[in-house]
Amino acid sequence: MSIYSADFGNVDVKGNIQFAIDYVEQLNELHIFICQCKDLAVADVKRQRSDPYVKTYLLPEKYRLGKRKTSVKKKTFNPVYNEILRYKIEKELLKNQSLNISVWHNDTFGRNSFLGEVELDLGAWDWNDPSNKQINWFPLKPRTSAITPDPENRGEMKLALQYVPHPIGGKKTLSTGEVHIWVKECHNLPLLRGNRLNSFIKCTILPDTSRKSRQKTRTVAKTTNPVFNHTMVYDGFRPEDLKEACIELTVWDHNKLANHFLGGLRIGLGTGKSYGTTVDWMDSTSDETALWEKMMKSPNTWIEDTLPLRMLMVAKLTK
Repeated sequence: MSIYSADFGNVDVKGNIQFAIDYVEQLNELHIFICQCKDLAVADVKRQRSDPYVKTYLLPEKYRLGKRKTSVKKKTFNPVYNEILRYKIEKELLKNQSLNISVWHNDTFGRNSFLGEVELDLGAWDWNDPSNKQINWFPLKPRTSAITPDPENRGEMKLALQYVPHPIGGKKTLSTGEVHIWVKECHNLPLLRGNRLNSFIKCTILPDTSRKSRQKTRTVAKTTNPVFNHTMVYDGFRPEDLKEACIELTVWDHNKLANHFLGGLRIGLGTGKSYGTTVDWMDSTSDETALWEKMMKSPNTWIEDTLPLRMLMVAKLTK
């Protein structure tokens, strides 16, 4: 597995990217100011165009804090973004991180093409040097992180999603639909203690962190390959709400004293924002985003996939 595992393309890398990074002590946030790119390679040779966007990861644990993405700029080799990508992270932790900034062509059919990257070792970065806060140009390089240490395997979840715009039996005046989540089974869940595993799944639809937003499956005992076959239904979704929401599914090992987190998914568009506000939970991987996009494009149809579970900073519940 690599950063590029779900992406395609074979483009000769060229061009430069202009950005600045800074750590904002008051917010405990790393800010990456993506300014622009110039002289990017042609990704779509047939139509002589590129539709570039910029993506960032903190390595080596790329799943823990997720990716951040800029908007897509259409038909340009010299895109201007002027966007800030933010990571909520303690400064001390950055000593063990590298920042990977990569440029991609956004393909309509999901086969995104890699256009180059820059990688900075944050452990060797001098945050007190004023010149390091300035906007600088960096040459884009071919893939250097093709083999990134992957986090320990947390297993995977087989599930299906469906958006029902006009539920049967609903009031005709209602213009909201339902999201149906069919959690089928998990495979190869990690054993945290001995050889016993009693697992269950929690679901929350963000940004709603109230307790009424939470649903969960029954607990399946003594197996690392539990079959749940549990369907959850959430109502009140207008089509435009689907762009702002995110399904957080988390798998837990049930214990009398405390439940232990095993891994999770966040299925949404992964834009980093919800209703105009920057949020750290809108961090879906490309596979998770692809499932959500297919669901949005195919109402009243079950869309199924098997996705790898990953480390998440689980959203806190409010009352």
